Amino acid sequence: MKKVIITGSTGMVGKAVLYECLESVDIEKILLINRRSLELKDDKIHEVILKDFSEVESIKNEMNGYDACFHCMGISSIGLNEEEFSKVTFEYTKKLTDVLYQTNPNMVVNYVSGKGTDSTEKGNVMWARVKGKTENYILNKGFKDAYMIRLGAILPEKGISSKTFWYNIIYVLLRPFFPLLKKSKNILTTTSFGKAMINTLFFPQENKHLENKDMNSLALKHHRN
Repeated sequence: MKKVIITGSTGMVGKAVLYECLESVDIEKILLINRRSLELKDDKIHEVILKDFSEVESIKNEMNGYDACFHCMGISSIGLNEEEFSKVTFEYTKKLTDVLYQTNPNMVVNYVSGKGTDSTEKGNVMWARVKGKTENYILNKGFKDAYMIRLGAILPEKGISSKTFWYNIIYVLLRPFFPLLKKSKNILTTTSFGKAMINTLFFPQENKHLENKDMNSLALKHHRN
């Protein structure tokens, strides 16, 4: 059984991972690092409130002994300049990565990035460059394993919703088409996403940049103790 850390579990993507971890017999303990409490009670959960993520080293002792970190925290680049976006996306992730490596170098780290991320760090799209830089930093750190989840279209299940209002409007409009959309290998559900994240701990992948079709395939695998 595994112990995992999840960041960003108040958002749709992080919550998707959390729900599957709660249901999984392979996950025995979950450390949630949030800016505000999720107010979800479960014997598996230990929640730490960190209002300023730049101070992640202050909770270093809480992070000992974990097998994986599912880093789902993120923000939209809309309305932000490169410096502002980089602060949350790269600098905060760098601080987290450094602390994780100090405490648990033999862990698996999954970073939720985005489809179209630029590994060269030199392209014209600001968010893609910054996320590419973030991915590269994690991959080069030296963990036991690491996966960059280049997430594309994702459909909410199990009562999960987005914190972004207009996303929820789109989901409401698309809901009649969900059964058809789910047949596409390039569209994930939050359930499949969560299962695939867990399965990276049991089914090592040669490809370290996983897109929706890779995650859908990974979600179908079954681990037996």
